[in-house]
Parts: sequence; C-alpha cells; structure tokens
Amino acid sequence: MEFKDYYKILGVDKNASADKIKREYRKLARKYHPDVSKESGADIKFKEIGEAYEVLSDPEKKKAYDEFGENWQHADELRKQKQAYQNFGSGGGGGFSHKDFAGATGFDFGGGFSESTHSGHSDFFESLFGSAYKKTHRARAQSFSQKGEDVHAKIRVPLEDAFFGATRNITFTLPTVTSGGRIENKNVTLKVKIPKGVKNGQKIRLAGQGGPGVAGGKPGDMYLEVEFEPHKYYRVDGADLYVDMPVAPWEAALGAKVKVPTPSGNVEMRIPPNTLRDKTLRLKGKGIPAKKPGDLYVVIDIVLPPADNEKSRKIYEEMKNLNYNPRADFMR
Repeated sequence: MEFKDYYKILGVDKNASADKIKREYRKLARKYHPDVSKESGADIKFKEIGEAYEVLSDPEKKKAYDEFGENWQHADELRKQKQAYQNFGSGGGGGFSHKDFAGATGFDFGGGFSESTHSGHSDFFESLFGSAYKKTHRARAQSFSQKGEDVHAKIRVPLEDAFFGATRNITFTLPTVTSGGRIENKNVTLKVKIPKGVKNGQKIRLAGQGGPGVAGGKPGDMYLEVEFEPHKYYRVDGADLYVDMPVAPWEAALGAKVKVPTPSGNVEMRIPPNTLRDKTLRLKGKGIPAKKPGDLYVVIDIVLPPADNEKSRKIYEEMKNLNYNPRADFMR
C-alpha cells in the first residue's frame, strides 16, 4: 500500500502547532466535503484529510507516526522488538537469531529496509546489512528527525545583578516524552548565569534546554528574557539610570558637594549654585557596566524643611522680608 504523508495531505510541516494543524484541517474539510465540493474525487480526498487529522491531532499517535511512519499503528510492537534486540546484543537475550525478527511488522529483511524506520533502529539494521545501510539510512533519517521547539520565557532579577552578575535558580514546566511515548509536563530547575552588564529585555540562550526533538532530533533551546524588578530608587533606560536626589534649599542656592548612592558605591557630586528643581546632572559611566557603560542621571529634588518650631519660623520670616516674589512672571 502506498505510504501516506499526513503532513503533505494537510499541507503543514512537522513543526506545525496543534492550532495550525486544526486550522488547515478545517479549511480543507470545507473545501472537499462531498456535500459541497464539485471536484473529482472529493470524497476520497475528504477521507484522507480526516485520517491525517485523526493521527496528527493526537499527540501519542503523532509521535508514533513521526517515529515509524506508515507502521505507526504497530509502534508498541516495534519498540518491544527493538528492546528485545538490544537485550540480545548486550548478552541478556539468549539464543536469538536474525530470522527470529524476519517478517515482523515494519521490518522487511528481504527487500532492504522500510522507508519509515528511524534512527532509533540504526544499530539494529547496521548489524544485519553492514556499513552500507548506515550511510543510506542516515541520509534518509535526516528527513524525518526534527529539532525540538525553542522555549521562550522571562526571568525577573534585581538591578544589582547587572552590576555584579549572579547565578539564579529558575523552575519552569516543560513538555517531555516519557519512556512509554506519552507527553507529560515536567517541572525542571536550572541554574542560570546572569552576566554582568545585562540589560533589561536582553535574552539569554540556554542551548538544548527547550522542547524534546522528534525522531532523534536535537532538543530545542530556551531563551530567557531578562526583566529587572522595580527598584526603590533607580529608573532604568537602556544602560542609563535615573535617580531623584533630595537636596536642601541652601544646597541648591549656594552650591554644595553631596554623596550620590550608586549600586556600586557612593560617588561625590558637586551641585552648582542656583540649581533649580528638576535640573538633571550627569555622572558619566556610572550606569549599567557594559562594553559602553551607561550614565547615571541625578534629578534634583529640592526639599523644604518644615516650619515646625520658633527658630525655623523666624528664618522663614526673615526670608519673607526679602520681598522675593516667585510669581512675578507668572501667566504674563
């Protein structure tokens, strides 16, 4: 019987998601439904579409199909035969001979090897047919195996990790294939190195930590997008930081030297005389460290002392007598 390529029938590739498979099935089912389609052979095409969807929409059937092709319905039997041979090859099986496997479903010893066999059986067949099989099988198996899906996630870290680097443990859920061929969600914990100089939104690649490969394919990768936790003092813009710096009125009016806290330590900064509120001063290179370090921008916030005692009220009265009018140019 001619091999049916269910992926080709539905017009999808092996990496297609379940939603993609469902969409393509519904589109083709409407097109070839015998009650509405006028195309020749629509009823046969409709049955093929239904058969393909029945297999590819079921994770367990789909796995068996990816592994054994047209012989997917005999997956359990083929896996048992493979295990029996492995036991035999390791000395645990006893008196098996090659003919004990002849005629088994999916194995055609008389005419070479089945198109649907996969890399999991390469050692078995190579022992029967020699190195010529190995070269031919590898070329054909490459068209069946698929790399696993890449996984994307976010990891929230404190801003200080960008200054000093860190190692963090993350736990996430990942679909895995059990020994029985079923797909189950499994909690996985990994140690992730947060590099010094990392930026908000930067992605860290963890090779081989994504979804499992299909039919011997390599596992996918995991991409972690770094997101800084909100900080009590600093605002982040790329590699630059912003901080609001409280200063006294006389410091802003007369000028002063103040200590500015940064994640890597205090830095002394000079406030020039007659500095106004919201003026921004720059500390070059004191932002997030990187190949090109960011800057730290200090935004001046003038804080008035309270007039809650006789001495402070007297000072405010003396300032009042200066006849300074802050609204002299207001709304002119």
